[in-house]
Amino acid sequence: MSERETINGVPVTDDQIKAWAAEAERGYDAQALKKRGRGRPGRGSQPSQVVPVRLTVEELQVIDARAKKENKTRSEIMREALAAYAA
Repeated sequence: MSERETINGVPVTDDQIKAWAAEAERGYDAQALKKRGRGRPGRGSQPSQVVPVRLTVEELQVIDARAKKENKTRSEIMREALAAYAA
C-alpha cells in the first residue's frame, strides 16, 4: 500500500485493509447500517430529485446576497422562489 493513501491524514496500511476485508466477509447488520443517518436529510416522504439549472453569474450573485441577508442557503432561496411562482 502506498504511503500516500490516507483517511483523514492517517496512512492506510495493508493490515487495516485485511481487517476491513475480514469484517466485510463476516457480514454486516443491514438494519444497523441504515440507522447511521448518512446522507442529506429527506425533504418529504419521497426521494428528492436534483434538477440542474443554468444561471448567470449575476443571477447567482443576487440569490447568494438574498440567502446571506436571510441567513438561508442558496437552495432554500431557490425553493421558496419556485414555490411562490407556482402558487
